[in-house]
Amino acid sequence: MRVLLTGAAGFIGYHTTKRLLERGDEVIGIDNLNDYYDVNLKETRLSMLNGRDKFSFHKVDISDTSAITQLFADIKPERVINLAAQAGVRYSLINPYAYINSNLVGFTNILEGCQHNNVEHLVYASSSSVYGSNTKMPFSVDDNVDHPVSLYAATKKANELMAHTYSHLYSLPTTGLRFFTVYGPWGRPDMALFLFTRSILEGKPIDVFNYGKMKRDFTYIDDIVEGVIRVLDNIPQPDPQWSAESSSTGSSSAPYKVYNIGNSSPVDLMHFIETIEKCLGKTAEKNMLPLQPGDVPATFADVEALIRDVGFKPNTSIETGISRFISWYREYYQV
Repeated sequence: MRVLLTGAAGFIGYHTTKRLLERGDEVIGIDNLNDYYDVNLKETRLSMLNGRDKFSFHKVDISDTSAITQLFADIKPERVINLAAQAGVRYSLINPYAYINSNLVGFTNILEGCQHNNVEHLVYASSSSVYGSNTKMPFSVDDNVDHPVSLYAATKKANELMAHTYSHLYSLPTTGLRFFTVYGPWGRPDMALFLFTRSILEGKPIDVFNYGKMKRDFTYIDDIVEGVIRVLDNIPQPDPQWSAESSSTGSSSAPYKVYNIGNSSPVDLMHFIETIEKCLGKTAEKNMLPLQPGDVPATFADVEALIRDVGFKPNTSIETGISRFISWYREYYQV
């Protein structure tokens, strides 16, 4: 297939592009290479893709309407994976406009490009953050998600609504993926595993929010990629059983689906830290802090819909995943 993949130099984008190329797909990658985090890391990921057969790269911002319109017209992708977004919950309190430009304007450009160029299937990144104030565990795609607690989460919820509109109006097949705390080699430096590893190795204290009373459904990158690929190959069809009274928000009378991709096994934050300490052979100095604005105390993915429709359940243990990340970190940073 010819796949347009946005955010190709990002953490999930790099790994997904690599998998698509390995199975023989043509990938046209785009990324704006912004400086939200270390650009060198993005460029290194990209350098490992450049020169591969069937890969081409365009430095483009998805919020640039004319550039995205022209790119779609030129390349005519069969399928699209949209992973480009302004990420991060806490940063949305500091720079809200970055989220509006990338996650709303940019996503509109992707939807328009798909609609006008007969794209077979749009798969896009949503987030577990959409569950916001929900307390019923595990989080199900059929749960109401109308109470986000960060602007980042609100834009991801908006993406799902926008996608449904295009699925309904234009019969554009769309699938949203609610990722749960992704980690692993080549990960983002603003995420907990990266921050904790770096600080512990440098002998600096780590910030432990909500005084350590947090749980996260940490999901290893290889499991995320497997889910993305399987979903990409599974084009959604209208659900003939769906009705507005059914209250099911994970499917529709339009060709629209939403899935959770999570390990479905929440890990206590303090156990997460202990596992890092064990792998590093060093104890962390902990700076215990209250829950931060926009954060939630726990996440837990119900993945029954993913298992039912594509036959896959993430299963990499936190011990295995952290060990692999730290091995990569030591090698990459020569620590």
